[in-house]
Amino acid sequence: MTRPRFSFSIAATDGKARTGTLAMRRGDIRTPAFMPVGTAATVKAMRPAEVRTAGADIILGNTYHLMLRPGAERMARLGGLHDFMGWDRPILTDSGGYQVMSLSALTKMSEEGVAFSSHIDGSKHMLSAERSMEIQRLLGSDIVMAFDECTKNGATRDEAALSMERSMRWARRSRDGFDAGADHAERSALFGIQQGALDEDLRLRSAQMLTEIGFDGYAVGGLAVGEGQEAMFATLDFAPNQLPADRPRYLMGVGKPDDIVGAVERGIDMFDCVLPTRSGRNGQAFTWAGPLNIRNARFAEDRAPLDPRCPCPVCTTWSRAYLHHLVKAGEMLGAMLMTQHNIHFYQALMQTMRDAIGEGRFAAFVRAFRADYRRA
Repeated sequence: MTRPRFSFSIAATDGKARTGTLAMRRGDIRTPAFMPVGTAATVKAMRPAEVRTAGADIILGNTYHLMLRPGAERMARLGGLHDFMGWDRPILTDSGGYQVMSLSALTKMSEEGVAFSSHIDGSKHMLSAERSMEIQRLLGSDIVMAFDECTKNGATRDEAALSMERSMRWARRSRDGFDAGADHAERSALFGIQQGALDEDLRLRSAQMLTEIGFDGYAVGGLAVGEGQEAMFATLDFAPNQLPADRPRYLMGVGKPDDIVGAVERGIDMFDCVLPTRSGRNGQAFTWAGPLNIRNARFAEDRAPLDPRCPCPVCTTWSRAYLHHLVKAGEMLGAMLMTQHNIHFYQALMQTMRDAIGEGRFAAFVRAFRADYRRA
């Protein structure tokens, strides 16, 4: 049987929380879903098979980093991102816009796009909606993100409005550029990105314009940029409701476990964040009781597992004392094992939420989670 290009079905709801399946040519994605970030064609410190075994159905690739190194055209000559990195499941690629504006010291934005200097070698580049679509096509992305401008935190309403309107014009051009790559468009999906900062009216207008253009899924962009959890949740109290209910809703760049739980509570279906891998490399583990810094001297002779409630290979094999030793000694294995546990924990969190929504006990899960989880 030929698998669909893209379809989304909701199996159950509990309040605003939803669980379902995003079906794609390379496999199903169970929602709510967390996508580990594979910045440079690798989820740092993990092999693809380990990422899959942890429970991930999809990973994220970074357009900006991959266009600079090894290069989109070279990636295409080598068979695309999936073959290159040995991951045969779906891959979502971001548009590259956020990285261009946050990583490059020299940028010039215009209606055409963003001219910038590479953070690697200073070479000059132009990233536009059309070029972003072309790069993601060359990578062979399964879910393509529209090119947008991430409105800066603290922007005035007028600044947020101008930024949002530019993103909507770029969204139209992204739609056209995506459709121009007919063969790839027939195999993949395109998501639009809602902008508008923390303003409900701007968010509504953005959602209306995106819906008029028409996308397979919709992302809530411009959050997790320093506004704080309270402001983010206040925005999520209305932003997801403004987007089509029959399409997946993706909150970009989020986040900490309690951020994710609160966002699922408000109707979000998909997430990505570098936090579990970055924290793992720096000695922080996420557990059901909250974050744990394995560098702390109190773990030097602790024979308990990293998280007594976790059945992952790390927690069932090694002690906190051993992990403390590895991390303090700067051993590569320490970063690998801490990252592996964190990816397992995030996927276990998503599965636990999927089960709770499906069984109609999500509110009880949220209460229990918050009672146990101590935020760092």
